[in-house]
Amino acid sequence: MARIHPTAIVDPAAELAAGVEIGPYAVIGPHVRIGEATTVGAHCVIDGRTTIGRGNRIHPFCSLGGVPQDKKYAGEPTRLEIGDGNTIREFCTFNLGTAQDAGVTRLGDDNWVMAYVHLAHDCQVGSHTILANNATLAGHVHLGDWAIVGGLTGIHQFCRVGAHAMLGFASAVSQDVPPFMLVDGNPLAVRGINAEGLRRRGFGAERIAAVKRMHRLLYREGLTLEQARAAIAALAAEVPAAAADVALMGDFLARSRRGIAR
Repeated sequence: MARIHPTAIVDPAAELAAGVEIGPYAVIGPHVRIGEATTVGAHCVIDGRTTIGRGNRIHPFCSLGGVPQDKKYAGEPTRLEIGDGNTIREFCTFNLGTAQDAGVTRLGDDNWVMAYVHLAHDCQVGSHTILANNATLAGHVHLGDWAIVGGLTGIHQFCRVGAHAMLGFASAVSQDVPPFMLVDGNPLAVRGINAEGLRRRGFGAERIAAVKRMHRLLYREGLTLEQARAAIAALAAEVPAAAADVALMGDFLARSRRGIAR
């Protein structure tokens, strides 16, 4: 059975799995579903068509599933989906999706989300990410697995950040950030690759060397983007151990619509 503090307000239509804990003065709406062993802290408001997976730790004063901050929103039945094993610290705000996109805002699994983080409508956040205090993702932002977003960093709407990228403190992101890159500043600048992060995730020397070569091709050899893409694609045959990393980079570059940070 779920454990619900007597001061919490939980709509009878909400679905709470075994082991869910709802803290004092929390408010849970009728279309909310919460998975096993998730804890919801004091004064949280979880509303809208929101689905939350297993083993999440939601700290006090969060607002999850609120209507989008989008003037076009007209009450469509859009959603917020949160996976398993996430830590969501105090005062975070995650909004529902909109009909102008896929209609859903998503947060994957095992993410570490610090205080005051904002996920706007239609954001798609992968798994194993870290979002430091006051990181702000505007509408339609895509954030890849294992990405790290520094405190006070803002990401412009429709931008994409690749897997394993790291965004430094107080960065202003208005273009796509390719996988594996280390960036910071306002205006944003690419400083190198996220080498330490890759080592911590088990990347061997050969794979890291291939990532360094991709960085040089994109940023150090004076190539056009199309020339760099072709040269990067050729690395898959040269370094078979890094074929998946090369494919990840190639797919990201092919999908970029705002242009990459260069």
